[in-house]
Amino acid sequence: MSNVFADAALRYTAGSPQTGTAAFSVLSPTDFSAAWDEITAWSGYTPTPLISLEALAAEAGVARIDYKHEGPRFGLGSFKALGGAYAAMRVLQRELSSRLGTEVALADIREGKYADDCAKIVLVSATDGNHGRSLAWGCKNVGAPCRIYIHAEVSEGRAAAMRDLGAEVVRIDGDYDASVALAREEAEANGWFVVSDTSWEGYSEPPRDVMAGYGVMTREACDALEQAPTHVFLQGGVGGLAASVAAALRQYWKEDAPRVVVVEPELAACLFESAKSQKPVAVHIEEETIMAGLSCGEPSEMAWEILAEEARDFVTIPDSIVAPTVRLLAMPENPADKIEAGESAVAGLAAVLASGKDTEMAQNLGLGPTSRVLLIGSEGVTDPEIFARIMAGENA
Repeated sequence: MSNVFADAALRYTAGSPQTGTAAFSVLSPTDFSAAWDEITAWSGYTPTPLISLEALAAEAGVARIDYKHEGPRFGLGSFKALGGAYAAMRVLQRELSSRLGTEVALADIREGKYADDCAKIVLVSATDGNHGRSLAWGCKNVGAPCRIYIHAEVSEGRAAAMRDLGAEVVRIDGDYDASVALAREEAEANGWFVVSDTSWEGYSEPPRDVMAGYGVMTREACDALEQAPTHVFLQGGVGGLAASVAAALRQYWKEDAPRVVVVEPELAACLFESAKSQKPVAVHIEEETIMAGLSCGEPSEMAWEILAEEARDFVTIPDSIVAPTVRLLAMPENPADKIEAGESAVAGLAAVLASGKDTEMAQNLGLGPTSRVLLIGSEGVTDPEIFARIMAGENA
């Protein structure tokens, strides 16, 4: 294995986990159950694979690493397919029920019974790529117009994928947080509906639905495991993925739920700084990380409620170990073990591999020869051009 992992400068801060109810109240078992019932009824639904990375587990000095590979999810290449599309349907359900004066069922929206009504409701969101693609796909499926805001660093390949699904894509000069602000502003001015994966004061239902949708992925992983993991390493971003998985694991495994480690790019570490301050903290992103889906400067307040109670550790990783991790998965000794993953998918694995070369970090995280680590491989190849550059030896 490359010395790049031994040389990686990881940063660590401890969380302040506590006994609380956020894992059951912010996202209830009913929220997860409703999302499971709906999403598993969608055309093309099939569980994504949970893959044992035996060689990399041995290299990292742990008993096992299980990698939930979300690349095949609904043909969209990302776990986001579970969140944005489901939240879009729930927004439509609430609005149609209000306009029509009767309770509208998700199944009827899914089956096209309200296509003419859906065509009059515009859904909007900001995205780094995957959430917007999921929203665009969900809107296309039910006939609702979709407007997606992207920032300057979102690749043209990801923008094109959203346009191909029928979305109107608006690119701005600023960063992700600026695109979020513009989406909110223009939605309010035009009577559109924001479907965001991050919450703010007075806005919580769509982000809750997004995170509930992600619970399908976690339940699949838990059902495939013979025993609870000791650790789960979760990507940061605004915190929606990490909070959803942490809550679902707590509900599934109860007191045996794994230790939650949140991993972020050192260039976009809002959750890390929030843990240090013990409250949600926004950070200014001065340079974009290779992990485009994690380039977020402001945490979701709803997600932080869960992570404040459930996350024990927070780690940042340098961009220098991301491309090598992608290549390790794509070029294993046994070709049958090949996994094609996107940049944001490998954050947790990169942290585990680097910790295996750093005795102090391994001790901080409680990693050792009996550790069983669960990872969420959140995306496959969502931008073929970037993936090709990484496989050619570039750090993209």
